[in-house]
Amino acid sequence: MGFLDKLKATFSVNKDKNVYIEGLKKSRDYLDTQFLDLFAQSRTMDESWFDDILFALVSSDVSIETAGKIIDLFKRALKESKIEDNTFAKEVLVQTLIDFYGETPIDVMMALDGPTVILVVGVNGVGKTTTIAKLSKKYKSEGLNVGLVAADTFRAGAIDQLKLWAQKIDVKCYFGSYQQDPSSVLVDALRQSKADKIDILLCDTAGRLTNKSNLMNELAKMFRVMDREISGAPHAIWLVLDATIGQNGINQAKQFIEATEVGGIILTKLDGSSKGGVVLSIKDQLDVKVLFVGLGEKEDDLKPFNPQSYFLSLFGDHYD
Repeated sequence: MGFLDKLKATFSVNKDKNVYIEGLKKSRDYLDTQFLDLFAQSRTMDESWFDDILFALVSSDVSIETAGKIIDLFKRALKESKIEDNTFAKEVLVQTLIDFYGETPIDVMMALDGPTVILVVGVNGVGKTTTIAKLSKKYKSEGLNVGLVAADTFRAGAIDQLKLWAQKIDVKCYFGSYQQDPSSVLVDALRQSKADKIDILLCDTAGRLTNKSNLMNELAKMFRVMDREISGAPHAIWLVLDATIGQNGINQAKQFIEATEVGGIILTKLDGSSKGGVVLSIKDQLDVKVLFVGLGEKEDDLKPFNPQSYFLSLFGDHYD
């Protein structure tokens, strides 16, 4: 059994298999049209063929630079496999994409003492607050004591939205008042979370991106007060991006990455996107891995990112 055969066998019994397949349907359908006839035996594997594959990748929101790197690796893999026709070329491409992306790291290392504090950042409209709620359900289901912090005090509905989610999932929610200094909300929350013996503290932040200087100053203040209350906090900083805006999301991400040490990306709304190739550009251009993907609207549809499941799902074969 070859490498890809083993992945298919593993994927066929993956508990998240159906969520991946359903969540990536739009992207898969789009890719099917872009790759139509490219892997037919009638096609010759010449430079024109490779150019067509590169174009298909770019049209699915892989940047031209990233697509060029993938094509070079694809050519090398075909040569090493001594494949000279299209019979197995598609499988080699899938394997190339998986190898190009690499492994996804563990989402967070738990703090040895006190709450593990995770700061969630991102612009308004990316689904940040809902994502935090879904994360809280995930960690609660793993037996952890979870707390939420409504530190987005500049959007009128953000506090109420997080409070409602906390009630629904039955986790603690720490909040202040509208337009209160978010750093002061964080201070109070961190102090109370220690008394409440919280294991994971997920902190919502304002989704403002007026300019890099303001962002850096605001985050720097948050880091100072958090570290003063809990040494090493925040222990992780995760950036939420909207998959439906593709390359524009990467431009947003660059500003956040320049302002702070983003340790992982949560890619939301993939079920509403037809261009799932953006994960490859994120990895290549930002050098930050996707940790979670939003594959639907239900609370359980935020899944740890698995490159094997992702690319096997994208290319249409369900491996039942």
